[in-house]
Amino acid sequence: MASATRPDGAAPAAAPDIVLDIHEKPSLAAWLPLSAQHLFAMFGATILVPYLTGLSPSVALVTSGIGTLLYIVCTRGRIPAYLGSSFAFIAPLIAGTQIAGVEGALVAAALSGVVYIIVAFFIWRAGIDWLLALLPPVVVGPVIMCIGLSLAPVAVGMAMNDPLTKAYSTTHLGIALFTLAVTIGATMFLRGVFALVPVLFGIIAGYTASIAAGLVDFSTVINAPLFAMPAFTIPGVTGPFTVSLSAILIIAPVALVTITEHLGDQMVLSKVTGRNFLVEPGLHRSILGDGLATALAGMLGGPPNTTYGENVGVIAITRVMSVWVIGGAAVLATLFGFLGSVSALIQTVPTAVMGGVSMLLFGVIASSGLRMLIDRHVDLGRKRNLIIVSVILVMGIGKVELSLGSAFTISNIALATLVGVVLNLILPGRDKADKGGSIFQKTEA
Repeated sequence: MASATRPDGAAPAAAPDIVLDIHEKPSLAAWLPLSAQHLFAMFGATILVPYLTGLSPSVALVTSGIGTLLYIVCTRGRIPAYLGSSFAFIAPLIAGTQIAGVEGALVAAALSGVVYIIVAFFIWRAGIDWLLALLPPVVVGPVIMCIGLSLAPVAVGMAMNDPLTKAYSTTHLGIALFTLAVTIGATMFLRGVFALVPVLFGIIAGYTASIAAGLVDFSTVINAPLFAMPAFTIPGVTGPFTVSLSAILIIAPVALVTITEHLGDQMVLSKVTGRNFLVEPGLHRSILGDGLATALAGMLGGPPNTTYGENVGVIAITRVMSVWVIGGAAVLATLFGFLGSVSALIQTVPTAVMGGVSMLLFGVIASSGLRMLIDRHVDLGRKRNLIIVSVILVMGIGKVELSLGSAFTISNIALATLVGVVLNLILPGRDKADKGGSIFQKTEA
């Protein structure tokens, strides 16, 4: 639904179909199931990112929960958004780890949170127009496509190969395709709240098939303690403190892309709740909360965070908009991270299962970039638009990197984004229709 934003920016009256408004507390009997829905909505995607990047899923759950609570504090408890692991950072984290090790990549990930904070400061002082002009749809759309398509070999490799021998395996490919089929079926045919967790259904189905195929070893689960401290990786404490300029240039600039996704999520959430969160409590507070959560995650060994569209979907269907429910989900996620048996169980999920799910998820990321170009009416019949999109796609998917010695490397995604921004600024014919005001649909007056 569209919100009727008042000229003074104040929140409009709540829609009549709201079950629980933002500041309303649920009853004790309803609180747990309502929060559990959000936990399940974010669970599959949040544990998939650390699984692919070599980080701890338990730490990701903890940093997701704490990061969400921190976000709620930064936004004065006025935005019911949940923060989970960001898919946009998968490839950069893998590349950064290869260059600077886990600690070096985590430092760079924490600095991506600093990018959020800097952008939040400029939005607070100068408004949002400068950011929208810097990152219009003609730049952001193809960059998002590059993020998804550059991950395609990762998904296919996990689906096709036995992780022990690194060789092709028909069994593993069969499990991956079965997982993919169930995930697609759940996406297409499930309704209501169940439609929001197709990834979880796919993982469960693939995991069950893997057990039948003898690919799962439960010995670690049986021997795992009920409660266990997550394997936090704190740069400078658990390992040498490494600062790599190359890793920073590969990972940190990706924040500029995820910030545009953040903008879109805030607009959708504003429409769902009947408010304008860009005005009150303000986009700068929302981005600040996201940045602080991401910086904290990096310093504890978790992947960068981002607001989750899955949880926005739960709010849209249930009409339960209470920030107390979101906070309850954050507490549950944090507690789950300290369950040793849960952590051990996650670690037993075969790579083929995650590969099957990833074949859909990474494609969806790429398709969302294409959808942005279509929805925002980017005219590829115009030479300047065609040039910008073409160059970004080839540089991003082709993995062009800029290296000046072993200590300085700009990754393909960061370089493609930078080149796209420059081309958009210098090529002639940049009119109002091409500027960034249409990264997201404006809230209707």
